[in-house]
Amino acid sequence: MSETALTVQSRLGRLTMVARDDSLVSLEWGGRAADHTPLLDEAAAQLSAYFAGDLRRFDLPLTLDKGQLQGQVQRAMLAIPFGETRTYGELARALGAPAQAIGQACGANALPIFVPCHRILAAQGLGGYSGRGGIESKVALLRLEGAASLLL
Repeated sequence: MSETALTVQSRLGRLTMVARDDSLVSLEWGGRAADHTPLLDEAAAQLSAYFAGDLRRFDLPLTLDKGQLQGQVQRAMLAIPFGETRTYGELARALGAPAQAIGQACGANALPIFVPCHRILAAQGLGGYSGRGGIESKVALLRLEGAASLLL
């Protein structure tokens, strides 16, 4: 298994995408990497289009968590359309799991933005966000997607 990484500049700062073989495995804030592969270059182009407001759904091979609940939560997040949100409680009911476990799964998401954990909110507020910048990054992503009216 060969691992490659590419760092791009975004409105949230530097983001480093990590790929293993032919699939993205993580997105991290910061870093400096310059591996150009067809997959990483395509992921960079899609991120750029997303931040420009021209892309609503990523079309990339992603390595989702193999853990049963974590993988279910990631798939549920991928099903939430651009500009829409769900609550931890809604996902908990849909997946038959405690809301706290849903929050933990969101916090453990290795592919933020690509797997849109920013679209998951608390019943009475924003909830958390594990990416650099925390809530400010979450709000910026929701505003980008036009979901800011949900925050008022």
